[in-house]
Amino acid sequence: MAGARPRTLPASAVPVFVGTAVAHAGGHVVWWRAVAALVVAVALQVGTNYANDYSDGIRGTDDARVGPVRLVASGLRPASSVKAAAIGAFALAAVAGLALAAVAGWWLVAVGAASVAAGWLYTGGPRPYGYAGLGELFVFVFFGLVATVGTAYVQLQHFTALAWVAAVPVGLLAVALLVVNNLRDIPGDTAAGKHTLAVRVGAPATRVLYGACVLVPFAFAAGAAALRLGALLALVSLPIFLSPLGRVRAGAAGRDLIPVLGETGRAQLAFGLMLAIGLWI
Repeated sequence: MAGARPRTLPASAVPVFVGTAVAHAGGHVVWWRAVAALVVAVALQVGTNYANDYSDGIRGTDDARVGPVRLVASGLRPASSVKAAAIGAFALAAVAGLALAAVAGWWLVAVGAASVAAGWLYTGGPRPYGYAGLGELFVFVFFGLVATVGTAYVQLQHFTALAWVAAVPVGLLAVALLVVNNLRDIPGDTAAGKHTLAVRVGAPATRVLYGACVLVPFAFAAGAAALRLGALLALVSLPIFLSPLGRVRAGAAGRDLIPVLGETGRAQLAFGLMLAIGLWI
């Protein structure tokens, strides 16, 4: 359970909730496809978390971390077991994804394969993109655009403007989780040669980025109201973001950022649920 990093899992559930609400706005919800999309999204994230634990553990980049425990680096589980858990989670995502591709279009197999590759290569492979400062971009694309628009597509069988607009704030809030995680790990990542975006731009700029990732979504929610008035309901979640935003702006660092990660995850879930409910009604 610790290796699955449950506090971050709203990042995979929220786009499915929002995408299904978009499908309802388009007049066609298929519940088994929504559930299958949720299985795909959560399994992909859990697989990515295990793969990250495995790859960072064998590289030694987690040896001096200050965040939550990692299985391989701490010796709680052998690297082979964590690798097997990652493969198992990706396999579960593949099974559910193939069921969706069979009814919504086989081209989705390529999207699923790209998602699995993105999960593994974040810190795995010879040139992990997470070590090159590209993690935030990939999170935005796969946990925002692909997951949200894809969930709506497998039910509606076509793309809608509302799906794309709603996907942007979902993706930005997923990025916020990674930003605060990387902000916390700047000293350890610097020492380990892990050049995340936070390491590259420094803590002050990373704090500004976090603020943008949690505030800009509200502007998009307001914009989405032009397509579906209920999107304004997402604005009621703004107060929940004030605590983590205040801590980051006040200069919280190291272990003081651990609770901020949980707060950000809960705030993201609140925003996503309110947005989904608003789009639904």
